[in-house]
Amino acid sequence: MSGRHILITGGAGFIGSHLADLLLARGWEVSILDCLLPQVHGDGENDAAGWPTYLDPRARRIRGNLLDDGVFESSLAGITHVAHLAASVGVGQSMTNIVDYTRNNVMAAAIMLEVLSKMPRRRDGGHPIRRLAVASSMSIYGEGAYADAGSQRMAPRLRSREQLARRQWELVEDGRPLAPVPTPEEKLLEPASIYAVNKRDHEEMFLAVGRALDIPTGALRLFNVYGSRQALGNPYTGVAAIFVARLLNDLPPLVFEDGEQRRDFVHVSDAANAFTAFLESGRPIWDAFNVGSGRSVTVNEIARTLARLLHKNIAPEILQRYRVGDIRHCFPDVAKIRDALGFEPRRGFEDGMAELIDWVRTVRKPPNRTAATLAELDRSRLVL
Repeated sequence: MSGRHILITGGAGFIGSHLADLLLARGWEVSILDCLLPQVHGDGENDAAGWPTYLDPRARRIRGNLLDDGVFESSLAGITHVAHLAASVGVGQSMTNIVDYTRNNVMAAAIMLEVLSKMPRRRDGGHPIRRLAVASSMSIYGEGAYADAGSQRMAPRLRSREQLARRQWELVEDGRPLAPVPTPEEKLLEPASIYAVNKRDHEEMFLAVGRALDIPTGALRLFNVYGSRQALGNPYTGVAAIFVARLLNDLPPLVFEDGEQRRDFVHVSDAANAFTAFLESGRPIWDAFNVGSGRSVTVNEIARTLARLLHKNIAPEILQRYRVGDIRHCFPDVAKIRDALGFEPRRGFEDGMAELIDWVRTVRKPPNRTAATLAELDRSRLVL
């Protein structure tokens, strides 16, 4: 017995399963709680009970929904740490499925935190749960940080509908273009979608209750995580995996705006390492941390790199359209997590993308639902 037993909500999913593998390798006991949503797990290789075949058999499996009475409470027997990764994920879908997203993200968090608040204390007065880690998102920032022509840092407002209708994609101030710079955790939060609002609430709820219960709590603001086990059947998440699936179907990646928006793509192994760095830290921390690779790339660069690695002479299709809830540029300053937890990303960009491609090739037929998703967004007037 390791003395450390973690419950990972959403542990059968993309990031959760990689975290489970890493913690098992480091001597932890691991329990996984997952409701196995078809949108996430419907196209993968599953066993007779519906669990993904990639899961390590050493992990205890609990199938259940956090919203159902008693599910979370009964899952906590013997648990010392909690990592909360279960969520409905997707900026575009969140703008049409507002009630479902808010219920699954915010109400599920409320249920968990109320259960934790009612747990009896240990004999020494401490809480039975020693540490809480919650998956937050870069989406809560809205636009990232920028600098003006005089290198003065600033946090501009979101682009107006009028500007976007003119296909003027870059942010400007007094008629002058602004330059994107790494976004620190201190930037004003201005979420631009229901998903982002949910994640902001999610993060702040965990930090507030964690402080009240004296449970060290970390909110990890994940940037664009990619890698094996990504849900190829979920057309609202994982742009890199969606691009690979389209290219393997000999179709061009569909790129919103002009494709020059900058993002940070961090490999899933590094995301798991970031969670582990917090969970294994002995420091009393209640804080939020950016998790990224420290390198920004354009969406066009992603599409071209994947086409080259796949030996496909297929250029991306630049839509010159705006998807409601998207922002222009956002990539992280990662100094805080390095200084506080010693976390450094290890997986290089091309090496990580090659790993993603190798995995997608193992899927019998990568699904291609991008066109249907775009049509749904059009019907909902969520694309300009």
